[in-house]
Amino acid sequence: MKIFIAKTAGFCMGVRRAVEMVLDAPNNHEGPIFTYGPLIHNPQVLNLLEEKGISILFEIPDRGSGTVLIRAHGVPPKAKVDLKAAGFKVIDATCPRVIKVQTIIRKHSQKGYASIIIGDKNHPEVIGLLGFAGEKGCVVDNLDDLESLPPFDKAIIVAQTTQNTQFFEKVKHWADRKYPQYKIFDTICDSTAKRQTEVRQLADSVDAVIVVGGLSSGNTRRLKEIAQQTGKPTYHIESESELDSKALSAAQNIGIVAGASTPNWVINRIYRTLEILPYTKKQSWRWMLVTIQRTLLLTNIYVSIGAGCLCYACTKLLGITDVFPHVLISILYVQSMHILNNLTGTKSDRFNDPERASFYDNNMILLSLLAVIAGGAGLITAYTLGVIPFFILLAMSIMGLSYNRRLIPDWFTGNKYRRIRDVPGSKTILIAIAWGVVTALLPSLSGPSSISPGTAAVFLWSICLVFVRTAFFDLLDTQGDRIVGKETIPLMLGEKRTISLLKAMLVFVLAALTVSSALHLTSNLGFALAICPIFVFIVLSAHQRGHMLPGTRLEFLVETNFVMAGIVAFTWSALIG
Repeated sequence: MKIFIAKTAGFCMGVRRAVEMVLDAPNNHEGPIFTYGPLIHNPQVLNLLEEKGISILFEIPDRGSGTVLIRAHGVPPKAKVDLKAAGFKVIDATCPRVIKVQTIIRKHSQKGYASIIIGDKNHPEVIGLLGFAGEKGCVVDNLDDLESLPPFDKAIIVAQTTQNTQFFEKVKHWADRKYPQYKIFDTICDSTAKRQTEVRQLADSVDAVIVVGGLSSGNTRRLKEIAQQTGKPTYHIESESELDSKALSAAQNIGIVAGASTPNWVINRIYRTLEILPYTKKQSWRWMLVTIQRTLLLTNIYVSIGAGCLCYACTKLLGITDVFPHVLISILYVQSMHILNNLTGTKSDRFNDPERASFYDNNMILLSLLAVIAGGAGLITAYTLGVIPFFILLAMSIMGLSYNRRLIPDWFTGNKYRRIRDVPGSKTILIAIAWGVVTALLPSLSGPSSISPGTAAVFLWSICLVFVRTAFFDLLDTQGDRIVGKETIPLMLGEKRTISLLKAMLVFVLAALTVSSALHLTSNLGFALAICPIFVFIVLSAHQRGHMLPGTRLEFLVETNFVMAGIVAFTWSALIG
């Protein structure tokens, strides 16, 4: 089965802007925080806001306090005036594209023009637009109603920003033929037009179409209508629990499209569910393979094996012969720290990877025991190598355990960084440094030789590979991380800048390791290990082009880079020495 996700699926600019403004509001504005009407048409997002203490204000009271955010669809101008008069601070989160339509209507209404709005008369956006039209505003959603309108001396025609583009073309032809004096403004959002065009193209190339989004969302319903017009089986769902597995199991190619108010984490959940659909027959060897693969990822066993393989490659680069204790320490430390941090910081997994969050909730005691045993065994192994390795690993373990803990008490005001995790980008940087220490630095400190330029080169190679791996996973989880308040590097830099940074780091570390081997600072294994940054660079580029979608296979592939480093190092050592 092949799964295709529309490039335009998910939050549009206006919805993303509104959601981010609301999520940031508790930190920037006086509480309590309200939205005037539902912020967007998506139940998952609305439930999330309710959990965060952000309520919906359906009616304007005589008196009130706090902050009210105007929904992305906009409101009539009188509503803003009444909210301010009631005592609320008003923050306008109206989509800029909707504001543009409001401005067009207001300007022409003041000049005596009638406003013909093509859209759903019950939609919040249209209700808001009517408020700017005065007494000469009317709404139509079909050609018959359009024909029944009285003639106007002068009028403008605008469209709801999420209107069907093909229907609006018919409206324009009608106006050109019957009332050429009417002014027509093509106010359908360009992202709406692109979304609808892509749905038609995608539907033609797949066996079934899944439309993801709120059942009350007008733009999502239009996507469903467009997909149905192609004759392909179409399913409109809000979450992965509504997938019809029996109906979809026969499809070879499935397309996923989503409305403008659908979060990425919902789309990713549906993709993950579809990804394993062909392997749900428990007698199938493929089902067994997928189950093992997912279990290795959920338990962090595959990640820790990757750390051991990376350590093996680092020791071979440095010419260290006694590799076993160092590899074991790397495996045990990474196993322990990753489990413990997942146990204490799984809020974002609820959105990014609900299967992982559920797995940790259901197996908390067993996983905690595994983490403690692994951490203790790692410290004992480090102690056998000497006092310095032991205390370095102990300090790193304490720091790892403290990552999600509140270190600065509440009574100490004036500092928003109360935990290590509150420092922007700290997760990615600290994970990379920790891996670098256990895979490259500890082996050097435990041996007879001192720290050398070669050690620095290998340490840099290790932390750069791990940094790219961690930042890439952060990139896939940006919406869930933002919701729970994480300030990751992709959230600070944005997707494009993050990808550019990661690619630049891969090119740099490729050159650095090659040069260090050429200068005999490290062994000639460095030439062979050039495959690792090249491999990750290819994966990043493929994902950027939409060829590799977030899911179990992509996660497993990224983690395999470290296993590959160990295999390459072992093979090179066996053949060349």
